[in-house]
Amino acid sequence: MRIKKFVLLTLLVLLVIGVVLSGGCAPSQVALTATPHPAISNTVTIIENITTQAANTLIQENKSNADFVILDVRTPEEFADGHIENAVNIDLYLATFRDELDRLDKNKTYLVYCRSGSRSFSAAKIMETLKFKKIYNMLDGIIGWRAEGLPTIK
Repeated sequence: MRIKKFVLLTLLVLLVIGVVLSGGCAPSQVALTATPHPAISNTVTIIENITTQAANTLIQENKSNADFVILDVRTPEEFADGHIENAVNIDLYLATFRDELDRLDKNKTYLVYCRSGSRSFSAAKIMETLKFKKIYNMLDGIIGWRAEGLPTIK
C-alpha cells in the first residue's frame, strides 16, 4: 500500500512540474512558429494576441503605413453593421477564404478581428499556414472595440 501511495504521489508531483514548466493552461500572448526545415525557408510567422486598447494604439501608430492592413473576417452583413475604419472584409465562412488570403501580400503586417475573437484566431492560424509574417489577433473583437467606446463606420 505504501508503494502505491508513493507512486501516485510521484506521478502527481511530475504532473505539477510539467504544468509549471509548460506555462500552465493559460494561452500565450505571443506564438512564434518557424517553418519545419530552416534550410528550405527562413519564413517565420509571428501571431500576437492583443487587447482592444493595444489594437487601437497599433492602428494609430500605423495610420500612414501602407504595409499595415486591418482585416475583418466577419460576414458582409456584420461588416456593413459597423467596422473599424479602413478595414478590409474577407468572410472566414467563404469557401474561397483561404484562396483570398493567399492573394494578399504576406510581408505586410495584419491586424485581424471578428465579432469576439474566435474567428480571427482561426483566420490567423490559416494565415500562419500560408506563411504570413506578422499577424496581430484582436482578442475581444468588435464587441471589445465597441465596449471601449472606440469608433466604427458603416
